Amino acid sequence: MKQRVRLFRVGRMQVVRIPHCMELPGTHATITRDGDRLIIEPVPKRSLFDVLASLPSFDEEDGLDPVADLPLKPVEF
Repeated sequence: MKQRVRLFRVGRMQVVRIPHCMELPGTHATITRDGDRLIIEPVPKRSLFDVLASLPSFDEEDGLDPVADLPLKPVEF
């Protein structure tokens, strides 16, 4: 689906109004230049798993003190 849109300037930025029918989900997008074309794609929301997987792992060389296992307390059921 093609639709003609209007370009305008805000300071040094060129802005394009995206029609409601072509609205992207989320709050962020990436833009790529491909010759004379601009490709705008939504940035998917990262899950907690993705965030945790991107964190660096900790090794003994990181200088962290080992955690001592505490004795278990008796529990009555």
